Amino acid sequence: MLGERLKSLRTRIKLRQEDIAAKIGIARTTYAMYEQNKREPDNETLQKIADFFDVNVDFLLGRTNNPAPFNQRNKSLSEFESLFFYELDKLSEEDKQKALEHVRYLRYLAEKENKK
Repeated sequence: MLGERLKSLRTRIKLRQEDIAAKIGIARTTYAMYEQNKREPDNETLQKIADFFDVNVDFLLGRTNNPAPFNQRNKSLSEFESLFFYELDKLSEEDKQKALEHVRYLRYLAEKENKK
């Protein structure tokens, strides 16, 4: 779980492993092992990673799907929206397009229903 979330967060902001490793003060190979789930960070490093990505530690560990730090929860996506957003990241580009088309269709139906 941790490795998948780290990679997803990193690729979303288009940074290399070495960029993040340098920012949090660890070796690139160490960070790479975190992404591959071959090693786990200590508590201090885990907090540095969470701070870097501006997410909470529980999100990194898979205990919640809401990535917002606890002090920003009221400004963040709902847990449902967050889950949807992060699950979409795991789909192929073709499947993402299908999901988008489906959501647009559902919105169309809702708008049509509201006009009655």
